Amino acid sequence: MLETATEFSIKDEDQLTMELIEAQYTLKDSRDRKNGKSLVILVSGIELAGKGEAVKQLREWVDARYLTVKADAPYLFRTQQAFWQPYARYIPAEGQILLIFGNWYSDLLLSATHVSQPMDEGMFDHYVQSMRAYEQDLKNNHCDVIKVWFDLSWKSLQKRLDAMDPSQQQWQKLHGLDWRNKKHYDSLQKLRQRFTDDWYVVDCEDETVRNQQFAQHVLHALKQLPRHKSTVRSKWQQAERPEQLIQPATEVFDKKEYKAELKKLTKKVAKALTTDNRNIVISFEGMDAAGKGGAIKRIVKHLDPRQYQIHTIAAPEKYELRRPYLWRFWNKLDNHGGISIFDRTWYGRVLVERIEGYANPVEWQRAYDEINRFEKNLSDNQTLLIKFWLAISPEEQALRFKSRQETPHKRFKITEEDWRNRKRWDDYLDAAADMLQRTDSSYAPWHVIATDDKYTARIEILRAILKQLKAA
Repeated sequence: MLETATEFSIKDEDQLTMELIEAQYTLKDSRDRKNGKSLVILVSGIELAGKGEAVKQLREWVDARYLTVKADAPYLFRTQQAFWQPYARYIPAEGQILLIFGNWYSDLLLSATHVSQPMDEGMFDHYVQSMRAYEQDLKNNHCDVIKVWFDLSWKSLQKRLDAMDPSQQQWQKLHGLDWRNKKHYDSLQKLRQRFTDDWYVVDCEDETVRNQQFAQHVLHALKQLPRHKSTVRSKWQQAERPEQLIQPATEVFDKKEYKAELKKLTKKVAKALTTDNRNIVISFEGMDAAGKGGAIKRIVKHLDPRQYQIHTIAAPEKYELRRPYLWRFWNKLDNHGGISIFDRTWYGRVLVERIEGYANPVEWQRAYDEINRFEKNLSDNQTLLIKFWLAISPEEQALRFKSRQETPHKRFKITEEDWRNRKRWDDYLDAAADMLQRTDSSYAPWHVIATDDKYTARIEILRAILKQLKAA
């Protein structure tokens, strides 16, 4: 465990205040710079150890306007929600500080000690590993995380309970434990020792030491503003382009047969989607004009508009760029058995952002593993991911672009940038090849629909959705 961030000694309060505020404003001013970051402070610990008092004191020592505190009662883990989902929307932007009282570790402790749903050690440790991986992804995306456990001995805890007004003791519960019960106390200590080796553990016997240590841990984190990494040491191993991306099929689906099959499949897909109790995420990537919009239109044909959301993803806004790149997708996910359809997705990081240089090599090369972890978290929590890459030939794309230009109600779909992107065709093929190789998994497989015939593509997409719904 991390006992101290630096050599600890009690500081003059005025000096400590000055250093904290100075570091706070330096962090605030780092926004949009090469060393910009945000800070998340996770707080947990033994009841009556003084967490609230330490946070209250910290707020008096810093500029309270720029310290956000989120305090909630712990949640029991839900089967349709990843552990990070209740907190994702609150992840701060560069220059901001968030302190979380009730956090994913509080939820883990509550879920592990819940009498009706006991958690075995293997599952507990799996959650800890997933949480650390999530925190590392936050750090890699310039959102630093520090974790502070406020500890108190059993003897001191009992003395503090004795000194309390009896009418207040009923409120002194954390994770539903009875703090008069030594067995409960020992059980919690054993559990927390399974994850606090990378936490700052503050001994809370002395109030002054407690408050100063906590504040100095925060100060140390505020001062750490290293420049973002932008170069990689190893040479990138480019994946081989799949043949179907190079030469999409050209066979044409008979129009009469297409209409009959489409009518049947759209009804089957609607029924299968609406009777499935899982969260469903259907995502589309592919070359411009490959048919994403047309496919989505057929998927939702017989769905009630209240049953699904379509997210059309464009370039990120500035406030989104100041947060981890997955942040804007975390906040678009349904976790109540709904259907989410994405026209463009989080894969933009390893496609357009890679090709156009919006993400540096460190960022896009790291993103494959970040995406895989993100999708595994969703899959582990009853979310079915159905992913499509739509491929057409450059000749077919040119024909569709021209058609759009000549059709009044479709002109908005074509821009000068679309024509310019055709010059990067080979770059997109390379990026797609890497993406397919590195993010195709048993829990989130890719469906490659490679055809110049839009009727064939739509039928194959609907069939693939039905097949994956049944298989899963």
